[in-house]
Amino acid sequence: MGIRRVYVIGTCDTKQAELAYACDRVRAAGATPVLVDVSTHGLGSRADVPATEIAACHPDGADAVLGSGDRGTAVTRMAEALTCWLLARNDIGAVLGLGGSGNTALVTQAMRALPVGVPKLMVSTVASGQVAPYVGATDLGMVHSVTDVAGLNAISRRVIGNAAHAAAGMAQNTIADAPDDLPGVGVTMFGVTTTCVDHLRAELSGKAEPYVFHATGTGGAAMEKLAESGLVAGLLDVTATEIADHLVGGVMPCSPDRYGVVARTGIPWVGSVGAVDMVNFAGRDTVPDKFSDRHLLVHNPQITLMRTTPPENVQIARFLTERLNRCNGPVALFLPLGGVSAVDAPGMPFHDPVANDALFATIRDTFTPGPNRRLIELPLHINDPAFATAMAAEFLRMLP
Repeated sequence: MGIRRVYVIGTCDTKQAELAYACDRVRAAGATPVLVDVSTHGLGSRADVPATEIAACHPDGADAVLGSGDRGTAVTRMAEALTCWLLARNDIGAVLGLGGSGNTALVTQAMRALPVGVPKLMVSTVASGQVAPYVGATDLGMVHSVTDVAGLNAISRRVIGNAAHAAAGMAQNTIADAPDDLPGVGVTMFGVTTTCVDHLRAELSGKAEPYVFHATGTGGAAMEKLAESGLVAGLLDVTATEIADHLVGGVMPCSPDRYGVVARTGIPWVGSVGAVDMVNFAGRDTVPDKFSDRHLLVHNPQITLMRTTPPENVQIARFLTERLNRCNGPVALFLPLGGVSAVDAPGMPFHDPVANDALFATIRDTFTPGPNRRLIELPLHINDPAFATAMAAEFLRMLP
């Protein structure tokens, strides 16, 4: 690959001194810096890569970025252009961004598009607050600037210098795969599907390495980011409760693009409908008034569960099958006809055969089988060891 460079990114019209200092510290630490300007006015700057070059990578051309009279529009389009530009690089050792809220939004959008494992650091004035919109499901590191990124002083030199040294160190010290690494597999789990996942892990022992993700919205997104980054050999997507939250209004929703990575990459996928019997809310007092007459279960003081209805299960089924039907890679959807979670079984609080029948019937009606796409129904509960054994066997069959 040759030299792995540290791309130092910011707006040179307002942060030239700070960005140049970061480059100096990267260089002093033994790495090669490249200063990238993402100013939206397009004027000349002392950058290795001028804003005009970045803007030219926008799908609609540089004028779409630099010719906009609206700053918000220009920043949004510059972020899109920077994403295209970064994704075309094959020499990234690390990416280091500096700035306030606007530049943080711009640079981190491009950072999130990079694969997991590519070092990315953002020194930002907003890093001590709610950073989820900036970090997303990636391994992006946020460093609080403490003082504003508005001139060099005794504090900013230390904070920016530390970040620059960290970026240089990561660029020069890559983590290689171990020769005896097993194929990685992403697995989604919730408390009520833990027994199934524990059995799966035992079935995979010595054959594949499970990476377990808590299906909290960000968990599913993080797993799919690994798939998009080529860091897993396949997915054992046991738990689909994020769909229920997305469609009904819970606090742990997936995005509308859930399962999209399976279609885009053709990665082997074996999944089920674990925990779609519930929508998740925080404490009991946070449940919206419109659901006051619904079947609720206080899981703990911080989590309240709401049983999904037959119409909601129809929606969930359609959401899932519509996405799986786009997949041309190996796909197997397992239906546990004996129940979809630990609290959906005879004598348990969410046992509702009518709701489950609506789910299963809709899946049967809308799932399109194909040479690589299978629907497998088993008269078992999702936490039955035999159900996990069957899922594991199907997944291992798919591996090359």
